[in-house]
Amino acid sequence: MRIILSGFGVVGQSFAKLLLSRSEDLYAKHGLKPRIVGVFDSKGSAASSAGLDLNRLLEVKKKYGNIRKYHNKEKDANGLDMINGMDAEVLIETTPSNYKDAEPGMSHIVAAMKKGLHVITVNKGPLALAFPSLIELAAYNQVQLKFSGTVGGGTPILDYAKNSLRGERIVSFQGILNGTTNYILTNMATGLTFKEALTDAKKKGYVEADESLDIDGFDAAAKLVILANWIMDMKVTMKDINRTGIRDVTTSDIKKAASHNCAVKLVASCDRDLIVSPREIPIDDPMCVNGTLNAITFNSEHSGQQTITGRGAGGIETASSILRDLLDIKQEMSRIEIA
Repeated sequence: MRIILSGFGVVGQSFAKLLLSRSEDLYAKHGLKPRIVGVFDSKGSAASSAGLDLNRLLEVKKKYGNIRKYHNKEKDANGLDMINGMDAEVLIETTPSNYKDAEPGMSHIVAAMKKGLHVITVNKGPLALAFPSLIELAAYNQVQLKFSGTVGGGTPILDYAKNSLRGERIVSFQGILNGTTNYILTNMATGLTFKEALTDAKKKGYVEADESLDIDGFDAAAKLVILANWIMDMKVTMKDINRTGIRDVTTSDIKKAASHNCAVKLVASCDRDLIVSPREIPIDDPMCVNGTLNAITFNSEHSGQQTITGRGAGGIETASSILRDLLDIKQEMSRIEIA
């Protein structure tokens, strides 16, 4: 399986390392021998139809800060040229999420699907702004669009709701979907002000370069869009979310909640309405997790509530979700070949 990798930051590099460490058992257990034939990011590109040397690619990135030196070329192919010009089966899209116009990830995904490539994305921007139309485009071009890493990182939230609860009807759900805001609110419960807790989260590297993506609820809203579309069969985008972030949460709000055994959390919910807002949750609720953890509770028609918790972010965790999606694509391709 030939792969083009869009973006070579933390997630892209983690995926390359994961392939190196898992190469033998991926082939032995799953018959999968993936080759990354092209990689591009904002600083350069590298390509080889025979497959790139991933150890060398990682070394070049570490030494020079970009991958252009892999070939020592002065000029690089841009992403769209690589997608349209190289033979491959899968595009993996890992560029940063952009909730204004979803670029450049949107163009990468659309071009790949129109060319007949399957797509795995951990970039939430395109899905947040155009989920229904992207699903239609994938179906029209008879390709698979996978995105399990967009919600929950390595925690298989989307797979659990779609597969483990198959046959059951989910009527609503609510969750803590952003680890950064959860970390900040957890620290505020220990006495820190919002500003102090935000500064600490930045030092730990938990906050996006554009802090508003976390603090103002954009990240949680994007994940809510993906969940509502995928699990509840809605056709919604970011404009359908009633969104409030945590900037105005005060230490007195935290103390007030604690006085009746509750904690303030940024909760994304899908019931009659789609809402992201700070809310009080009883501390004995299974969804009331602390630190950078994520949690989501599904309310099912017959089997009641199920809560799944786990780490919501991290390079290797997200890379593991990409590998999970890649194995799903391989399985579907094999099924079609047999049929």
